[in-house]
Order: sequence, then structure tokens, then C-alpha cells
Amino acid sequence: MDLRIENMTCGGCARSVTKAIQSVDPDARIETDPAARTVKVETTASSAAVCRVLEAAGYPATGN
Repeated sequence: MDLRIENMTCGGCARSVTKAIQSVDPDARIETDPAARTVKVETTASSAAVCRVLEAAGYPATGN
């Protein structure tokens, strides 16, 4: 799943995004790119669940 997160602008943001995704799938493979504001996620969780936790963490995501 490829996501765009407009307000992920630094390494701290990327860590928060990673932590949020891992709260729904601790085994998720996550690649963050704050410069491009994108995240690649390989997870067994639904995209809706991932988007919900990101929204709750203050990082609303859109599909890329």
C-alpha cells in the first residue's frame, strides 16, 4: 500500500507514523520518505485500519 502523508515532514514525523502503523500490525514492513511525504506499507491490516490510526495520530493519509 502506498500512502501520501502531507504533514510528515521530518524523521520525528516518520517515527510517529511508523509507530501508529505498528499499533495495528506489529509485523508491518514500513518505508517512510519524509522528503517525498510518502510511506510504503506491507501489512496484513486493512487500508482502512491503517488510515484510521494515522488520522488519530495526526497524520491523515491519502492513497498514492
